[in-house]
Amino acid sequence: MSDGMPGIARGPGAVGALAELTGLHGAFVFPERLLQQIWLRGDFDARALRLRDGRPLKLVRRGRWNRLGGPDFRDAEMRVGEGALAETWRGDVEVHLRATDWDQHGHASDPAYARVVLHVVLFPAPREWTRGVAGARIPILELLPLLERDLEAYAEEAAVEALAGRPYSRLRAALMNTPSEILSREVERHAVRRWAHKVSLARRRIGTAGWEEACHRGALEVLGYRPNRAPMLALAERWPLEAWKSGRISADEAWKEEEPNWHRGGVRPANQPRARLAQYCEWVRARPDWPARLARLGTELGSLASMGGAEKGAGAGGLRARRRMGRLGMWRKRLAEEVAAGAVGGTRFETIVCDSWLPLLAARAEVEGADGVVAGLERWWRDWTPGDAPAELLRLAREFEVGGLQAGEPLSQGDLQGLLGWLATLVAREGRGT
Repeated sequence: MSDGMPGIARGPGAVGALAELTGLHGAFVFPERLLQQIWLRGDFDARALRLRDGRPLKLVRRGRWNRLGGPDFRDAEMRVGEGALAETWRGDVEVHLRATDWDQHGHASDPAYARVVLHVVLFPAPREWTRGVAGARIPILELLPLLERDLEAYAEEAAVEALAGRPYSRLRAALMNTPSEILSREVERHAVRRWAHKVSLARRRIGTAGWEEACHRGALEVLGYRPNRAPMLALAERWPLEAWKSGRISADEAWKEEEPNWHRGGVRPANQPRARLAQYCEWVRARPDWPARLARLGTELGSLASMGGAEKGAGAGGLRARRRMGRLGMWRKRLAEEVAAGAVGGTRFETIVCDSWLPLLAARAEVEGADGVVAGLERWWRDWTPGDAPAELLRLAREFEVGGLQAGEPLSQGDLQGLLGWLATLVAREGRGT
C-alpha cells in the first residue's frame, strides 16, 4: 500500500466508491462494498474497537446488511464507554471508505439515515464525529488499524468471489508468458498465500467467537455458495449453533429473515439458499456435536506422516501416491459421515473441507503449539480433491499441465487454489475484482 492517502474514484453510474491503491503486487482497487463485507463478517479485531473520540466500543450486533436503499446495516447494538458511564446504543450503521463520503452523499439531509448511531470508515478521519440528520452527532470508528491483513489481500480474496462468469483471458495470457520451469513455482506461491489467508481468517474467527461458533459460521458461509455467503454468515451470527440444535430457528424462518438479500438468479436448484438451509438443519439434527467431532478427527488427520511428510512430485511421493498412502478416500468418507452425517456431498463437501474445516483445524493447532499437525493439515489441503471449480479454470489447468496433469497426475486443491489466487491478483490489479 502506498504511504499517501489513496484517491477515491467514482465513475458515472458506479454503485460505490473505489479506493485506488498500490500494493506489493501492483496497483489494485478497494471498493466500498468490500468494506461492507468486512464489517458484515467481523473481519477485524473486535476486541480493540475505539471511537475517534477515544471511547471504547463493544459490539453486541453489527446489524443486518441492507442492500436496498438507506443505511448499510440495520438494527445494530453496541456498548459505548466504560464503567458507570457506559451506554447501550441501538440503531443503524453507515459504512464509507472516507468520512467525507457521508457529506458527498447528502446523508445529513436524508430522513432515511435518522437512526444511524455509528459511522464506520476505512481510512483515517479528520474529525471525531459526523453531522447527522437534524444536527445529530454520530461518532466515527476507523477500521484500517484493526485489520489483520493488508488491503491488497482483502481485494484479492474479494476478486476470487467475483470470478464466476468472468473471462479467463488474463490468466491464459499470464500462463502463456510464463516459462514452464517458472510456472509451477508461481502456482505454488499463490497457493501458499491463499492457505495463509484462510488460516488467518480462521484464527480470527476462533479468537472472536470460539471453536464451535467459528465452525458453525464457516459451514453456513460455504453452504451459501458465492452469491449467498454474506446473508448465510449473517444468519449464522444472529442464530448461534445452539439455536439450530434446539430448533429455535428453522430453515424456513431463517430463509424469510434474509429474504431481501438472497441472490437466486444463476443459482442451481441444489444451491438455492432455502435448500442449503434445510440441508444444514438436517446436518445439525443428526450431528449436534459436529464441531467437537471435527476437532477430534482433525488432530488425527493432521498427524499422519504419510501425507504430511511426502514432497510433492518426488518419485513415489507424487500426488496420486500420497493420496493412496494417506487413504484419502477413507478420510473423506469418515469426515462426511462422522462430522456431517452425509448431509453434504459432491464438490460442495470438498469445498467445506478445504475452505472451512482444514483452515480452522490448522488455526486451532497453531494455538495449541502443534506445529506438526499444522504442517500435516496444510499438506492435506494442498493435496485434497478440488471442490467447486469453474470449468474454464479446469481447462486451463489441463492445457498448461498444471500439477503434472499430462503426466497422469490428478489436479489437486493446492494447484487449483494457486491458479485461482493468480487470477484474483490479476483481476484485483485491474480494479475489476468486485
